[in-house]
Amino acid sequence: MADTLRWGIIGTGTIAKTFAKGVAASRTGTLVAVGSRDQATADAFGDAYSVPRRHASYDALLADEQVQAVYISTPHPMHAEWAIKAAAAGKHLLVEKPIGVNAAEAEAIVAAARQHDVFLMEAFMYRCHPQVRTLLDLIRGGAIGTVRVIQATFGFHAPIPYDPTSRLLSHDLAGGGILDVGCYPASLCRLVAGTAVGQPFSEPTELVATGYLGQTGVDEWTVASAKFPGDVVAQLSTGVQCDQENVARIYGSDGWILVHAPWSPSLDGGPSTLVLHRRGQPPETITVAPPAELYALEADTVADHLEARQAPSPAMTWDDTLGNMRLLDRWRAAIGLQYGFEGK
Repeated sequence: MADTLRWGIIGTGTIAKTFAKGVAASRTGTLVAVGSRDQATADAFGDAYSVPRRHASYDALLADEQVQAVYISTPHPMHAEWAIKAAAAGKHLLVEKPIGVNAAEAEAIVAAARQHDVFLMEAFMYRCHPQVRTLLDLIRGGAIGTVRVIQATFGFHAPIPYDPTSRLLSHDLAGGGILDVGCYPASLCRLVAGTAVGQPFSEPTELVATGYLGQTGVDEWTVASAKFPGDVVAQLSTGVQCDQENVARIYGSDGWILVHAPWSPSLDGGPSTLVLHRRGQPPETITVAPPAELYALEADTVADHLEARQAPSPAMTWDDTLGNMRLLDRWRAAIGLQYGFEGK
């Protein structure tokens, strides 16, 4: 696009700060406004990231005519409310993952974007990085033969001491590993399994899971196994009270691929690497040099596809987002996790 896309941010937490830096490094965007729940926090964020317009409420940011696109970075139980309100205000939307707490919320957000004719993308930033396209090209090109097994992990140990009121562990805030970071392995497994059968993504025909629900009732660590069309099977592991390797491996009939940093490649704009293991040959390191740092690529992906109202795969299309949320619903159901507010 010729003009600079003018961004506003709803929320001022850690991920909002990271995205603010990304917009500043992008080729297409500028951050013009921030919305918080009080003026002091908005002003502090504005001072730190040179944001000229600081709003003491989210509604005030949505009423700001200078804002064209909104990045929603609140805790995920608030995503649906503010995404739907932003769409009604005519703002283009980048919504932090997961787009909602469940598939029903995701469907409502997509419906609002369609009704009000605005761009919408779920903010899986790794999907905007050329590392993903390189991985998919290797699979399509038969580098490892027929895909058979996918393994993907994303887990960490939340800061000690244990805080049951924190966003990561609170039942009222939809805490736990599946929604916070398990959505990443889910999205990658669906993407790779789809590519293996010539589709942009694939949905599991079977899914089983087990996990540990801690004292607050949220999943502190959990593992799921899924089967996809084409006899592709996947193992997904996540948690917020268990450090994990945080890598992806794709095994095929003729070799396998190791993705060292599947979720946050090139945070500093530097290169990332894949390692290709072909049967009977030494490992081959494939270096991917991105044109910009990770969150700048995400902001540029939005701006480059505004007219289409959604970005093409491997970025998260609307149908891809809906499928991913359905998988997360199944994973939570398999371990008996439902949030109290979901039945209201």
